[in-house]
Amino acid sequence: MQKEDQLSLFPAPEADRPPADMQRLYLIDAMALAYRAHYVFISRPLVNTKGQNTSATYGFTISLLKLIEDHGMDYMAVVFDAGGEEGTFREAIYEEYKAHREPPPEDLLANLPWIKEIVRALDIPVIEEPGVEADDVIGTLARKAETYGVDVLIVSPDKDFLQLLSPHISLYKPSRRGETFDLITIETFRETYGLEPPQFIDVLALMGDPSDNVPGVPGIGEKTAVQLIRQYGSVENLLAHANEVKGKRAREGLLNHREDALLSKRLVTIRTDVPLSIRWETFHRARPDLPRLLQLFQELEFDSLVRRIREGGLARITNGEAALAEALEEAAAPSFDFGPYEPLEVYDPEKADYRIVRNQQQLDELIAQLDGLERLAIDTETTSTEAMWASLVGIAFSWDKGQGYYVPTPLPDGTPTEVVVKRLAPILQRAQRKVGQNLKYDLVVLARHGVEVPPPYFDTMVAHYLIAPEEPHNLDVLARQYLRYQMVSIAELIGSGRDQKSMRDVSIEEVGPYACEDTDIALQLAEVLAAELDRLGLRHIAETMEFPLIEVLADMERTGVCIDRNVLREIGAQLEAELHKLEAKIFEIAGVTFKIGSPQQLADVLFNRLGLKPRGRTSTGKLSTRESVLQELATQHPLPGLVLDWRHLAKLKSTYVDGLESLVHPETGRIHTTFNQTVTATGRLSSSNPNLQNIPVRTEMGREIRRAFVPRPGWKLLSADYVQIELRILAALSGDEALRQAFLEGQDIHTATAARVFKVPPEKVTPEQRRRAKMVNYGIPYGISAWGLAQRLRCSTREAQQLIEEYQRAFPGVTRFLHRLIETARQQGYVETLLGRRRYVPNINARNRAERSMAERIAVNMPIQGTQADMIKLAMVHIYHRLQQERRQAKMLLQVHDELVFEVPPEEVEPVRRLVEEEMKQALPLEGVPIEVDIGVGDNWLDAH
Repeated sequence: MQKEDQLSLFPAPEADRPPADMQRLYLIDAMALAYRAHYVFISRPLVNTKGQNTSATYGFTISLLKLIEDHGMDYMAVVFDAGGEEGTFREAIYEEYKAHREPPPEDLLANLPWIKEIVRALDIPVIEEPGVEADDVIGTLARKAETYGVDVLIVSPDKDFLQLLSPHISLYKPSRRGETFDLITIETFRETYGLEPPQFIDVLALMGDPSDNVPGVPGIGEKTAVQLIRQYGSVENLLAHANEVKGKRAREGLLNHREDALLSKRLVTIRTDVPLSIRWETFHRARPDLPRLLQLFQELEFDSLVRRIREGGLARITNGEAALAEALEEAAAPSFDFGPYEPLEVYDPEKADYRIVRNQQQLDELIAQLDGLERLAIDTETTSTEAMWASLVGIAFSWDKGQGYYVPTPLPDGTPTEVVVKRLAPILQRAQRKVGQNLKYDLVVLARHGVEVPPPYFDTMVAHYLIAPEEPHNLDVLARQYLRYQMVSIAELIGSGRDQKSMRDVSIEEVGPYACEDTDIALQLAEVLAAELDRLGLRHIAETMEFPLIEVLADMERTGVCIDRNVLREIGAQLEAELHKLEAKIFEIAGVTFKIGSPQQLADVLFNRLGLKPRGRTSTGKLSTRESVLQELATQHPLPGLVLDWRHLAKLKSTYVDGLESLVHPETGRIHTTFNQTVTATGRLSSSNPNLQNIPVRTEMGREIRRAFVPRPGWKLLSADYVQIELRILAALSGDEALRQAFLEGQDIHTATAARVFKVPPEKVTPEQRRRAKMVNYGIPYGISAWGLAQRLRCSTREAQQLIEEYQRAFPGVTRFLHRLIETARQQGYVETLLGRRRYVPNINARNRAERSMAERIAVNMPIQGTQADMIKLAMVHIYHRLQQERRQAKMLLQVHDELVFEVPPEEVEPVRRLVEEEMKQALPLEGVPIEVDIGVGDNWLDAH
């Protein structure tokens, strides 16, 4: 009988007293440690030869074994959230509790069964209790053990457990750095907060928790909450004296959100009375199942762990050499090794030569050292993550390992920022290679302060994006992965959340080492990543495309684009009217009025009133109404499709009509979107604040939004758009004769496809047939399934499958090419664009059908979409340099998918039109397939497009 079966998790009589040798009980918060383990390996996931991501299991196991070895844990339990459809008592109290939390990553969820099996093999009970959270089970067990004088150590990074601290209950919290755990006791808590542990419930209630959707009180962060509870003792007493609170934001928050504060207190209070029938002996880790443990490690291909057991490295865990020998006889050696565990280095002021420039003399000495260097790492410290809104706080430099200089602006001796920047400008304007992390940000900031920083560049973020496009590219992650170094976290300097400070408010003694470390680590990473680019054959893409593009994007971000606010308001009124019409239709079909934006109310209408079959649940057990569900239901009933249309218009209004006006820069009067070079795995650019890539062009109202984008007075907007470029790339790469011929003859590709698929002459193709052929054209090359095509066409799956089969027969060259891409991915583990940009496909051989199917779609999508991305990026670089060489006033403003938008003075319209068309066509020629560019000019983006 497994140990969790011996724990009767329902009301039962009091159990016997704990054994005499049970002096200490360890309670492990399983999900918190599993999440931590998953994200520790997020930059370099552990994927075994079966295609399974085992990161969370490996990290969790390493942490658990280390805890057992270091602390001799004889009595312990691992507590999981039970999950399930019924939810927890907190959702009964507050329906929106955790309503907006993202579900756990699929890879993490897939690891949970393995983690539980390993825990069981170690003879540790796995506890899961429906209706409550793991915190409540841990709280109940801790309080119960405390009554018998047992010391309890809760192992979790969750601060909520601080409310349970007592002379017998402590917290083991994973430290920020390395793999150690910090011990938090009631004494250290009192020293830190000046409160008693139960009062931390009140602190949590005031702070709220956005991740769990605990409302809290607006205007109150942790620091303010602690001060208020120190003064008033509890939330209830604080609310009774809310008028006395000095801070305006906190006072108004308390007066206007009294019920939220009281509700939040109920939500954050950990229950300690969950009815559990405890048999204390089940917590005794007495008889590990070593054959099962070794079997699991072999199945998961954790060779280093098997080797540690074989070499006696886990003798304490395995309880003796005899048991170990017996297990080894039953185990065969695996063949995969993740390598040894290595501790991380951290900043050591005794080793690192990091200096702060404090006066003009030291600045002159630094400039003399910088003069003539062939490469220089730079990093700016500022007051904002948005470059166009940031004020310069300082600049750091490094040119050798372990060394760095930080120049505050202004200098401590009073030298103003503009003087400091002017003195440094000649150094920054030289042609030596600039090294850094996310250099585009630094280029924009420095340009706004009067300094242009020319190429060549080596950007560590961009370099790693080429090497591993789907992994995180943060500097601290790269430092851990490649240098085994743990950087100082920015949160340690400026905090986080509501109480986050500006970098301007941090002393230069703290900022200096932090900034120098950034440049030092970037410099070290540049060498490692350059070698990796060479090894993978990616250096030419970096040097000819991605690194030169940094300068182009920086210039586009600084330039920005004009918005006509009157047009925005006019579009807003139109959208409001359309939304009212849709609402009326929805209510008429539903037979009841309801809040369309409420997932709960919509679910009630769809599944209870209309009787539609549910298609899944949320992470909290509620019936799902997400977009994919509504798309599927739209094939069966008109209401889900209308709701999708309503959501589309509501998002347009909130994001672009209501949102764009607030983004106009007060200095320039223009909107400055941020172009993200290292986000999409295919190589495409994305944009944010605002996201211009998501303005829909296939709907009338989406196109209307473009009418609000205008040039400066007297100028024109020029839009240049590749025509059906992805299908042309598919024709070139696949060599399909029918597809090539259609493009060579200048046929309408969707009509030509419809004629072949539906077996009718082109002149007989109906608009509906052309529409369906267009969906097939843009879906099949990306691995769309019959189910996915049926959703787009709102037809039956059978009909969609017939369309796919007809397409495959009509274009056999395409079919063979797509199969070839999948086979290549299976053999080498990645696919490539025409220029050699890579995307790895780790799940291409996965046993799980859903994972494998997704990987196959990636394998056929990336070479086509990635080649298009390479083509337009090369065009951008070439056009930018041509405009400079010809001394044109025209400016490149936007890049959206296959389109480039320029702001052009009237006298330059024709020469710039020719220049843009030439460079876009010549950027990346396709064998046997012509490239076409559609160019328009107008007084706004819609007219130009």
